[in-house]
Amino acid sequence: MQVSLTATNGLERRLEVALPAQQVSGEVETRLKKLARTARLKGFRPGKAPLTVVRKQFGDQVHAEVINDLMRSSFAEAVNQEQLKPAAGPRIEPIALDQGADLKYAAVFEVMPDIKLAPLESLEVEKPSASVTEADLDAMLESMRKQRPVFAEVARPAQTTDRVTVDYDGTVEGQPFEGNEGRDVPFVLGAGQVLADFDTAATGASAGDTRTVTLTYPENHSAKALAGKSAEFKLTVKKVEEQTLPPLDDEFCRAYGVEEGGVEALKTEVRASMERELDSVIRNRVRVQVMDQLYKNNPLELPRSLVDETTQQLQFDMGRRMGVREAAQLPPRENFTEAARQRVALGLIVGEIIRTLDVKLDNALVQARLDDVASGYPNPEEVRRQYLQNPDALRQVQSAVLEDQAVDAILGKAKVTDKPATFKELTGFGQTEQSA
Repeated sequence: MQVSLTATNGLERRLEVALPAQQVSGEVETRLKKLARTARLKGFRPGKAPLTVVRKQFGDQVHAEVINDLMRSSFAEAVNQEQLKPAAGPRIEPIALDQGADLKYAAVFEVMPDIKLAPLESLEVEKPSASVTEADLDAMLESMRKQRPVFAEVARPAQTTDRVTVDYDGTVEGQPFEGNEGRDVPFVLGAGQVLADFDTAATGASAGDTRTVTLTYPENHSAKALAGKSAEFKLTVKKVEEQTLPPLDDEFCRAYGVEEGGVEALKTEVRASMERELDSVIRNRVRVQVMDQLYKNNPLELPRSLVDETTQQLQFDMGRRMGVREAAQLPPRENFTEAARQRVALGLIVGEIIRTLDVKLDNALVQARLDDVASGYPNPEEVRRQYLQNPDALRQVQSAVLEDQAVDAILGKAKVTDKPATFKELTGFGQTEQSA
């Protein structure tokens, strides 16, 4: 086998391979003889047809199969001989494929870039330092109480945070329309659960009061018959209920799945959950800093094939999340190019770090990750079993764990400084309630 290698453009390589005609014809002859032992040809008993007849009937087909197989095997051998690392499969350009002649072809492909890592000691990482305080725990319990309010009927005008139950009837130009009425419809004032006009009309009303609401539907309303038209609704308040928070007692604990141990057991579970969330946030912030600096400090020339493949993957993933069913509706590819470049680059860089630092996958950490993932489902053991039986899903977990181990190994060499923070600052807990 003769091999000629040329660097054509960037990471692209052109590998020309030549195999002697004798090797090709010898392989063709071997396969025809094997085929002759089983071939069924008209006029001959199975396996009794002369080789010349078998060659005439199947020679071209067998020659084509041999050419394909030899190109595949010789390409792998040539790549190994030249110590190349292809980024993707080659584009084959036939040069000479005729029977009786030397087999010659060219394989054009991209190779993986050489990676020379910048010193990991040059990385500077700020690691948030925080803990779950008693005040954080109390605030979380208060938030949990707000998620399960208690409503009691009152004989007074409705005000913000009250729950009202109403009947309503609407007309457009004096005529009813589809969806124009509702009976015993409950909603909490000020919670944004209904149209703002309904909320405003019900505020200050007592049970038995009737209010009139006039509104104009937008021009782009989904119901074309109502678009741009004014509607009048008659709103009758049937009940006003005051909202209070439930007591922190055994019944409240059972509502959150704590059957034994009461409030103290609930606090223990809630604190553990908050600490897991805090640890996750801290790890993610540290990881983002590490990855950003690795990408910045280690510029790479990237294989176009890998970037294109990753760009398409990101584009399709976004399309699935958007519910897109047709390729023409997918967001533009250019929206994902930079993210794809970063993903490909970091995959190569982290892979080199794992190799250089000899990071080995810790199966105990994989099992712990599986337990953590499964714990969020009603039937953890079933979820865990599904992951273990699905090779692709298990590989994703293993890859995530190995990357975490790589980040830990990097942090062992980087300059890490603690930055004091709070649970609220890091998790954003309570910010939504305050903005509301």
